[in-house]
Amino acid sequence: MKTVFVKDWVLLKTIFNLKQMSAARGRSMTSEKRVVAGGAQVALWVLLFLAGSVARGVAEEGARSDAERLAEVEEKVEVLVDEIGRLESIFAVPEELALESFGGLGPAASKVYKRDQGLSIGGYGEIRLRSFHDQDDDDQDDVFDALRAVLYVGYKFDDKWVLNTEMEFEHAGTGGGGSVSTEFATVDYLWREEVNARAGLVLIPMGFVNEIHEPTFFFGAERPEVERQIMPSTWRENGAGLFGRVADRIEYRIYVVNGFDGSDFSSGGLRKGRQKGSEALANDFAFVGRIDVDVAPGLLVGGSVYTGQAGQEQDFTSGIDLSSRDLPDARTTIYELHAQYRGQGLSLRGLFTEAFIDEAGKLSRSLDKGFIDIGGGVRGFDPMGSNAGIANRLRGWYVEGAYNILPLFCDTKATLEPYFRYEYYDTQHDVSGAYSKDKSKEVDLYTAGLQFRPIPNVVFKVDYRHFDPTNNDKADQVQALVGYAF
Repeated sequence: MKTVFVKDWVLLKTIFNLKQMSAARGRSMTSEKRVVAGGAQVALWVLLFLAGSVARGVAEEGARSDAERLAEVEEKVEVLVDEIGRLESIFAVPEELALESFGGLGPAASKVYKRDQGLSIGGYGEIRLRSFHDQDDDDQDDVFDALRAVLYVGYKFDDKWVLNTEMEFEHAGTGGGGSVSTEFATVDYLWREEVNARAGLVLIPMGFVNEIHEPTFFFGAERPEVERQIMPSTWRENGAGLFGRVADRIEYRIYVVNGFDGSDFSSGGLRKGRQKGSEALANDFAFVGRIDVDVAPGLLVGGSVYTGQAGQEQDFTSGIDLSSRDLPDARTTIYELHAQYRGQGLSLRGLFTEAFIDEAGKLSRSLDKGFIDIGGGVRGFDPMGSNAGIANRLRGWYVEGAYNILPLFCDTKATLEPYFRYEYYDTQHDVSGAYSKDKSKEVDLYTAGLQFRPIPNVVFKVDYRHFDPTNNDKADQVQALVGYAF
């Protein structure tokens, strides 16, 4: 009779402990809504089975006192409860952490750094409708595009080592212009707030949107053209470096990365010269550094610089006369200065940038820019193609302002912000030699729009973009976008 009582008491004690554990977990994990439930259920059944087995063992064993046997059972139950808690902490996905930037990354990409340990999942996406207007030939189709869906997957091994990745799916697939790519994939060593290390496929720390490009954190249904055409966003390369925050107001990042592939530069700029981490040529490396200073509450000023050779010690074989020639070193240097103010519902941004390419004329000639076959495989310069050269200098700048008008009408956490941005960019600001400037590459761009965020994670945008090139015409655009970040 006594052993039966012990057996039943142990089972009841086990179930009571499990209920207490479940209630405590429910209270402490309100921000962890999705747990690997199957694994937890299996663990619970295993726990009950083991508890029953132990109880039967207690009933059969008579050599020890009831107190000793009960103490052993309770110890095993506590071990299993701790193991279930450990599994929950590893596999639970945080859902309601405040989105704040860390180490220069986007707020949604920074969630993994706030975990004690284990897996973190985040992401963002954009779906955009773009309509073209005021076209001379009226033959450009309007486009409704699932522009991008991005998944952040991170894993914090312990309080020092962190893996963080961004996978991007563009245009809803891999056909018809769609693609899947890795935007960044890094391993970070978190030593201290002032000095940390990062290695892998890194985002180049320049401008506002190259690192923080989640749609809820910038204005416009399209990223600023200055940051796309001059810097050029989104820009990532393989490399390593240091990052940190000093005196709680100065933030920096310095990396060494593989350089551009200058053979893909064009009159349109540097954009095609990005190597994006895919079997990147690494005969030439580059340095990039950035610093930001919190000057006053809400006010940030900073700048960044990139410099490195882009020739990559390559040979180029002409498609005209089949001759082979060495590409010049073509050292490429980009700098930008930026400032931002946010406070009292007001958002202001400004950015100025220039890029310089040494030996741009020689690089253009080596790549047959402006040259044609004048007969019999003879290579000759075509004056009609003189504006195809790579520029010595590219320049761009923009200013932007927005104001949240909802507090004027109601007390709400939602935001409704009219915004305006003026941009100037010129990928042919200065050319050399026999080449002439392509004035269609010099553009004034005016963007006016309205942004509504019902909650911090969701945004709706509508805007109008008016392009004013120095030469030729470019259709205006009306855009509508829905975006999210989590």
